[in-house]
Amino acid sequence: MITAEGLSKRYGDKLAVDDVSFTVRAGSVTGFLGPNGAGKSTTMRMIVGLDRPTAGRVTVDGKEYGKLGAPLTEAGVLLDAKAVHTGRSARNHLRVMAATHGIPASRVDEVIDITGIGSVARKRAGGFSLGMGQRLGIAAALLGDPHTLILDEPVNGLDPEGVRWVRQFVRHAASEGRTVLLSSHLMSEMAQTADHVIVLGRGKVLADAALPDLVRAWTTERVHVRTPRPAELASAVAGRDVEVAAVGADILDITGLPASRIGDLAFERGIPLHELTPTSGSLEDAYLALTGEAVEYRTRAVPQDGARLEEAHA
Repeated sequence: MITAEGLSKRYGDKLAVDDVSFTVRAGSVTGFLGPNGAGKSTTMRMIVGLDRPTAGRVTVDGKEYGKLGAPLTEAGVLLDAKAVHTGRSARNHLRVMAATHGIPASRVDEVIDITGIGSVARKRAGGFSLGMGQRLGIAAALLGDPHTLILDEPVNGLDPEGVRWVRQFVRHAASEGRTVLLSSHLMSEMAQTADHVIVLGRGKVLADAALPDLVRAWTTERVHVRTPRPAELASAVAGRDVEVAAVGADILDITGLPASRIGDLAFERGIPLHELTPTSGSLEDAYLALTGEAVEYRTRAVPQDGARLEEAHA
């Protein structure tokens, strides 16, 4: 379990993390989300003792990371996959790490096999692709068979097979009772992986909830309707708190009414329906709604003439 209590970090005039408190529980995958500059990486660095909090404290299974007797065997960490000796082979990089904790060489072979880097294990890590470097970083995090995993953007640079493997692996790790904290900007992947989500924005906790609860709270269910008489249906369903959007010549998106009620109203007026599909909000929808005011760097819409996208500081 990871516990943060009143955690803050200041760099000069900038308050990067502002009185953050949360608990990452064992037995589930906790997604750690937030826009660039939200304080996620700083918080993860404080968890593993790379940055000292200005205020508050954070513990792993009740102890500060720096006080853990054998950190690799208690908390596996991937923060920067490039943090390797580029002149060493992947195997030797892992063997050196293992030697610092008395981990047998046989475990090095195991994590090489688990992460699928056997074919390049004797090659210099400095020549690895981004995806292969990520796999080596994950292998290092798994070296001590830790109870806690802290992974920052582990699927960055991985191919679809690798992304699926990470998803299945962290889900399996959680099912074994391990604590898993996982950050990613890929909302579609996080939606398939996380049980619980913590969202940061401008250094503060914006949400800390089970993933389904977050989506339900920050999105609105809409009903996708196809009918040859859209104007009549729009009139039939009109009412307070009902929104109707025409998204095609014969297609409406309706919010504020359940599909069953829309179907009843259409039947009462003899309006044929060719499609009636409820569509729930996504994690991406909820995330964007939640962080809309907490984005530090905001992109402007691309004009229709293809002019280049401009980026402005919010």
